[in-house]
Amino acid sequence: MNASNDPRAAILVVGRVANLRDHLRWFDARPLFGRRILVTRPRDQAAELTARLEAMGADAVEAPMIRILPPDDFAPLDDACGRASEFDWIVFASVNAVDAFMERLLAGPRDLRALHGVRLCAVGPATAERLAKYGLKVDVAPQEFRAEAMLRAIEERGPVAGQRVLLPRADIGREVVADELRRQGADVTEVIAYRTGVVEPEREGEPDV
Repeated sequence: MNASNDPRAAILVVGRVANLRDHLRWFDARPLFGRRILVTRPRDQAAELTARLEAMGADAVEAPMIRILPPDDFAPLDDACGRASEFDWIVFASVNAVDAFMERLLAGPRDLRALHGVRLCAVGPATAERLAKYGLKVDVAPQEFRAEAMLRAIEERGPVAGQRVLLPRADIGREVVADELRRQGADVTEVIAYRTGVVEPEREGEPDV
């Protein structure tokens, strides 16, 4: 029998090289070694996170719970894209909001020049990086999507009162940020940029667990 095919086979290391174990045990010394982590992002957005988790030693299992869908009606989003230059701020709270807005903007008669003079707020580094892929630099990038963090970031660039703010969001997006901006005197326009749908395992396959 070939020892390499025998599940009972083992390798015994003897001698001075055994003393090097602490220096060579990089595989099981990774910070997430032995952890099994469920990744619930949409499947087409999970690859990068899965790769990072596995590089840190985790056993990452992709089990998408939601799907990103287009809005039921593109008209409000298209109207906002057509008036993009009229806003003082556009606040992007997610990568999905960036993609949905930019796809509709670029699908119409306008291009990135429509955003000239508009300040961009991106929540979190991933959202800022997605805007960078479109050649856009953000003006402010709070690390969390909370009313206090958003207001503080925008206030650092000047008074909120009187500012025209566009907030492309999901159909189930939180309204607290928009409400707080309005309380501070901002003129806020909210548009549904995308919908979040529940994955149906019986139609789309079970996760590989």
